[in-house]
Amino acid sequence: MSHIVVVGAGQAGASLVAKLRNEGFDGAITLIGEETAPPYQRPPLSKAYLLGDMELERLYLRPESYYADQSISLRLGAHVSAIDPAAKTLTVDAETLSYDELALTTGSTPRRLPAAIGGALDGVYVVRGLTDVDAMEPEFGEGKRVLIIGGGYIGLEAAAVAAKKGLNVTLVEMADRILQRVASPETSDYFRTLHTAHGVNILEGTGLKRLIGDTRVTGAELSDGTTLEIDFALVGVGIAPATALAEAAGLTLDNGIMTDAHGRTSDAHIWAAGDCASFPYRDGRIRLESVPNAIDQAEIVAQNMLGKAVEYTAKPWFWSDQYDVKLQIAGLNTGYDRVVTRKGEKDGAVSFWYYGGQTLLAVDAANDPRAYMIGKRLIEAGKSPAPEVVANPATELKSLMSA
Repeated sequence: MSHIVVVGAGQAGASLVAKLRNEGFDGAITLIGEETAPPYQRPPLSKAYLLGDMELERLYLRPESYYADQSISLRLGAHVSAIDPAAKTLTVDAETLSYDELALTTGSTPRRLPAAIGGALDGVYVVRGLTDVDAMEPEFGEGKRVLIIGGGYIGLEAAAVAAKKGLNVTLVEMADRILQRVASPETSDYFRTLHTAHGVNILEGTGLKRLIGDTRVTGAELSDGTTLEIDFALVGVGIAPATALAEAAGLTLDNGIMTDAHGRTSDAHIWAAGDCASFPYRDGRIRLESVPNAIDQAEIVAQNMLGKAVEYTAKPWFWSDQYDVKLQIAGLNTGYDRVVTRKGEKDGAVSFWYYGGQTLLAVDAANDPRAYMIGKRLIEAGKSPAPEVVANPATELKSLMSA
């Protein structure tokens, strides 16, 4: 009987093993995770779960009993220290495990502040796993002073939770504007206005020089010379693909673990999916950090491990929840040179349409699910309505599909 091993028990890993069984694979499956909790959703961690609006069990992707019911060996709290591709074995704690096919769904790790500038002080947190959020939750008391370092989506979502819980929130972003790496100035302006209205103090073009404290953080010195007194700090300065295991095994890396269109790495019997994997996209190569990509890519890999030879065609989409705003993003805005703003039908609804020349690349839709759905369908169909038509409030969104 063949044995498929999956290393990484997050969204991609859980989706991959479920798809293997759904496709009729009746061999042995082992899913290995470093965390002690069964596979769970990560997006609600920094939002509904931290707010206390979601119970732990509701985070789980499937009931823990599912894995035993499907004859999937779920090994939690287990550390894989090495892979031997030639022998087709891996070292799990002190045990050597053989595999016929191996999938790496190791995800990503948050970038931390260097210890030299206070990154190792108590009271300094990153938002990534369940243990991170459980550790920081007691800090979220009304009136506490929190410094959030980084104005990307992770930092802004944390700021929204902190503000809703009555904390005094300061957010610093070294770039000229929040969301600069991922969104247009129009989207940045929208979220700056939203957060300012909820009392968040956003400092753009301002970096962190160092955190202050003996064993626990008590303050922060900023790049403009300002010193803040704080009770704790949250670091949201991006994530990096978890590639150490793959690199040590001699697999080729290229912005993550390099895979082909089928999800196969440079070793014929090792595959990769999710945040850790890069793959061919149009004329280049990308790596996507999103739940939809983790699911879709993992399910394609599962099919290909069973000999299907299906190519993965990414259809990028993302979302972010902040206060009562749901931002939905369709497409990738890389290379845009024009943004069209369109007001939605409901109060406060707005969408930003990214164009490269006359080609529609992406849509950011805030509380405007209709604009998001139409934009997503247009992008996936390769259709690009004229920017002037989209900008015209008299244009019916639905009519864009037949244009």
